[in-house]
Amino acid sequence: MFFGGTSGRLLLRSDERIVLFEPQSRRVLAELQVTRIKYVIWNQDFSKVALISKHGITIASRNLEQLCTVTETVRVKSGAWDHRIFIYTTLNHVKYCLANGDTGIIRTLDVPVYITKANSKQIFCLDRELKHCIISIDSTEAKFKLALEDRNYAEVMNMIKNSKLCGKSIIVYLQEKGYPEVALHFVDDLKTRFKLALACGNIEVAMNTAYEMSDDECWHRLGLEALRQGNHQVVEMSYQRTKNFERLSFLYLLTGNVEKLRKMLRIAEMRRDIMGRFHNALFLGSASERVRVLEEAGQLALAYLSAISHGMLEEAARIKALLESTDQPIPSVLCDAQLMQPPTPILRSDNWPLLTLPTNTFRNSHAGEADSSEIADVTSSPGWDADLDLNEQDNENGNNEADLDEGGGWGDDLDIDDNIYDDNTTEGKYHEPPDKEASAPHIIPVAGVSPEFRWCQNSAHAADHAAAGNFGSSMSFLNRQISVVNFHPLRSRFLLVYSASSSSAPGLPLSLAHQVTLQRGSAVIDAGCLPRIATSMPRLIETLKASYRLFQKGNFQASRDKFYYILLCIPLIVAESRSHANEVKELLNIAREYVTAVRLKHENASESGIRQMELSAYFTHCNLQPSHVALALNLAMTQAYKGGNFITAAAFARRMLDLPDLIAQSRSELHHKAQTVLQKSEQKARNEFKLNYDERNPFEIDCRNLDPIYRGNQIERCSFCRSAYAGNMKGRLCSTCNIALIGIETLGLVTQAQNKG
Repeated sequence: MFFGGTSGRLLLRSDERIVLFEPQSRRVLAELQVTRIKYVIWNQDFSKVALISKHGITIASRNLEQLCTVTETVRVKSGAWDHRIFIYTTLNHVKYCLANGDTGIIRTLDVPVYITKANSKQIFCLDRELKHCIISIDSTEAKFKLALEDRNYAEVMNMIKNSKLCGKSIIVYLQEKGYPEVALHFVDDLKTRFKLALACGNIEVAMNTAYEMSDDECWHRLGLEALRQGNHQVVEMSYQRTKNFERLSFLYLLTGNVEKLRKMLRIAEMRRDIMGRFHNALFLGSASERVRVLEEAGQLALAYLSAISHGMLEEAARIKALLESTDQPIPSVLCDAQLMQPPTPILRSDNWPLLTLPTNTFRNSHAGEADSSEIADVTSSPGWDADLDLNEQDNENGNNEADLDEGGGWGDDLDIDDNIYDDNTTEGKYHEPPDKEASAPHIIPVAGVSPEFRWCQNSAHAADHAAAGNFGSSMSFLNRQISVVNFHPLRSRFLLVYSASSSSAPGLPLSLAHQVTLQRGSAVIDAGCLPRIATSMPRLIETLKASYRLFQKGNFQASRDKFYYILLCIPLIVAESRSHANEVKELLNIAREYVTAVRLKHENASESGIRQMELSAYFTHCNLQPSHVALALNLAMTQAYKGGNFITAAAFARRMLDLPDLIAQSRSELHHKAQTVLQKSEQKARNEFKLNYDERNPFEIDCRNLDPIYRGNQIERCSFCRSAYAGNMKGRLCSTCNIALIGIETLGLVTQAQNKG
């Protein structure tokens, strides 16, 4: 029994859970699945509580809503709250834990200590000799993470400048939390800095770093990111630096830069690149150039077809004469040939238009520290107008690229005076006062929280995480709850749950479809929304009825497929109430028994003699419907009687006669047959063979070898479907469900969606 955080409340502990109890009304307000709690420590305002067990810490709210769980490999010795930071000790470390689940090491210990109080930069402790000691600590890392969580960027920048935060762990943490711009301040390594700049979309920093590295791979990645942002100038420069001529030509095609496409055609001719010349000729729509390229490549037939199709009669006649002189056949010309021209670009601008935004706090700080002369100017750097650095050696004809272009390489883009954009040239001139509304930067609204993110935050059920597309966390839940390790059979179920959680409505032409998420219980997307799950109990009940009918008709393979389908659906079904959850577990037991029964029937059909009689005997001990048990007993009785085991056949006949009434037509036939077998078996009263079967000794069927495991022997069960196995099967894959491990102690199947809190 522990203090409940306020008067009139108690925390009651058991071996597997802790409950928040109100003695006055004698009701349980909340409960939490935490095993073997040793200590309960409240923070100063009693808004959060730390539940300490032998190897773990659970942080919960005042109403016992779980916030996070931390698991240690060694014993947790003690702990105390320092405002919002929970500081605890292990055998040789002082560590911290935040309510969002972030943890870290503050310092190491020479000897174990037990914290009595934590206060800013000190912790007060007792050692094993009961001596009081004060230990200095530095919790800057924890405060830094709290400031990031609170979006207190001023405090974050102050810590960056004045503290000694460093290391790969901080960089990885900032990347995982979506703060690559902050991580830029901790990085000196050029490769890491380049990756972080790309992650936060900072083309300027990434380009400066690429200049320093002079690596083609970095320029290629920079070009991809710049293309994603619509910065065609940086893309052009990246392709020039890497001499990626094919991508460069395609970029000019998309941006409608015909002049530079012509230059690319001439460069391809200088480089003797046949395919490059042909592609550029296609992009330009130049039929004469295509004919010339095909003729020089020795493709006279294609050159003739191209010339005659485009109305170039003189060229066609000349090429036809060449074909005839070399005894090559003249290709036939299609009468419905059409002229193909490249599409005309709708937008012929260099870069996509960008909004004027207020500069980010972190970028302001970084810009203040860096020298302005080190920042590359996108519009004035010689790299933008630089040539492709082609050597004269590439041109065996000795032609210089400058002779083909009097404009000086790539430097004739717009022919606009640079002074237009130079603020220094306008000194002394009159300027009209700018319009405040026009000059005010546009503030982008803060992005909201997506429904998928809310689903993952609100629920700890694997189905809700699968519906949100977070398959990783969903599989992690299933692995921890029911020890699932083989997810391949569940792949189609994951995809079904994900695709059925949303629908798409068509939008305007050339625009993306509008995605609409489907909510469970309410159509309103609020803080507590949850997704609609495709798999439901009524649908599985219909599948169960169809499986029963197939089993009754003797179509065992089809019935097994449907029962196995039910098994795979159960991990991703959400129960609305406790009674509904009990129905799901009952359905799991039914599906397991029938899958095992069908396996026994298949083995029985392929065996003979003693083993066949044993399998039919085991078949009768599966928990089936009464009508199906009657069919199983009839099969076992018939095979035992024909095999000469009359005592066993008589036992099956008695069990059949003791069954409740069946369908009228079948009852008379089976009843008469059982009476006849019983009468004749009692007369002979012998067993020809000794079977591994004792109906008086309770047993369970080993689902691996299909043999009995009698009472008193060690039994291991599947963590999911609860199939029985011998003791030596622990840690192996279950043969019934084929997804979970055997003998692993887990929480068990979770069918109700419990809020995380």
